[in-house]
Amino acid sequence: MKKTAVLLLLLSSLIWSTFAAGPPAPYGPVPSERQLRWHELEFYGFIHFTINTFTNKEWGYGDEPPRLFNPTDFDAQSIATLAREAGMKGLILTCKHHDGFCLWPSAYTEHSIAASPWKEGQGDMVREFADACRNAGILFGVYLSPWDRNHAEYGRPAYVQYYRNQLRELLTGYGDIFEVWFDGANGGDGWYGGARETRSITEAYYGWDDTFALVRELQPQAVIFSHLGDIRWVGNESGHAGDPCWATFTPQDKEDGKLLGKGMRDGTRWQPAEVDVSIRPGWFYHKRENSRIRTPGNLMNLYFQSVGRGASLLLNLPPDRRGRIHERDEQSLLTFGNRLKKLYAHNLADGATAAASNVRGGDERFGAAAVLDPSKDSYWCGDDDCLTPELILELPEVRTFDVVSIREYPPLGQRVDSWALDARQDGEWMEFASGTSIGSRRLWRGKAVTTDGVRLRITGAAACPAITELSLYRLAGL
Repeated sequence: MKKTAVLLLLLSSLIWSTFAAGPPAPYGPVPSERQLRWHELEFYGFIHFTINTFTNKEWGYGDEPPRLFNPTDFDAQSIATLAREAGMKGLILTCKHHDGFCLWPSAYTEHSIAASPWKEGQGDMVREFADACRNAGILFGVYLSPWDRNHAEYGRPAYVQYYRNQLRELLTGYGDIFEVWFDGANGGDGWYGGARETRSITEAYYGWDDTFALVRELQPQAVIFSHLGDIRWVGNESGHAGDPCWATFTPQDKEDGKLLGKGMRDGTRWQPAEVDVSIRPGWFYHKRENSRIRTPGNLMNLYFQSVGRGASLLLNLPPDRRGRIHERDEQSLLTFGNRLKKLYAHNLADGATAAASNVRGGDERFGAAAVLDPSKDSYWCGDDDCLTPELILELPEVRTFDVVSIREYPPLGQRVDSWALDARQDGEWMEFASGTSIGSRRLWRGKAVTTDGVRLRITGAAACPAITELSLYRLAGL
């Protein structure tokens, strides 16, 4: 009997493997594991804090004496905790800006925090931020400006080695790093060890291939922000991505802001956009800007114009001369963060049932119900030749929403070209939204829709769509 049962089990497994549908082949470029982890973050913070904070400048010239750097009440833990409470998943610290002043006691220069009066030269601000992020349960990243207006050898071969030595210090001395940020501002006038001249460089100067290889060696899980890296600049510092904003891109010799913002449908690489913007007009703290803080409503708009278009939102929080986030910045950020938490606290698609016009091979593993479960590893998918399928959510009762979240399954590439959403009104389907790309996430926000049924129509696709989420939310009144 036991042998018979085993044979029957083997036979049923053979039949299932013969007729069960397999997953579709990926389409176009697909994200790496580190890029997939980055997509999950969506919202994190930038910290611009250096000697510029005390000179009231945005870009230091490089000749600022380290004695000027002396925050009176610095508290990295309060900043990291604020970031977490606002919904940020990490912080990226400007460890060295263009002026060359280092926020850690680098062994390769005297132009650092070790020469400042803060903690009598015994402090390490990078260490304090890294530890604070870890204690707060968020990630830590580093910004190391390639341009250095202080260093005497900038523009010559010796500086490239100096730069890599400092990069090695940051990538080996402070635990796991989730992102390494390489600025595009390179070359120009500076102090340069007293030369006080203008120095120009070419793209080949830094030897980016070798520099990136160092990051891969020392922090293999970190994403690289650069025009040749894992994620691209969005082309502006205003806080918005293009619409559409394709995750695929082909790096260009000359960066075009609009092209960076929208990406390329036929791009050769998976290189999604990061939207970097400051909560103030400037990147560093200036007292004169205390009345010009972005409002919670403005921050919400930025969120929908970045995360809602498949990019990430990197919001800058500049500490003041105390070494604290100013109270007005904090209040606006927390109000926005609380609204965001309330928005996602109740998915109005909960309790719904889902049905689709086509399911891949009739296999329930690819059925419509996948868009309702919390797993991002399951997805609704049709047969290869079905490029314009439809999916209907039957809600348990009439509900009102004004935000819809749609996600593709990124490991299979960006497959959808266009889509539309309909609501059932008096037994008839009425379109209330449409768009082009979906990618890792697409958020629609508009006038309130009241209905007991929602239909997603894929109106164009390059390959059979793979949709992992269709959720409904209510923003108005929060």
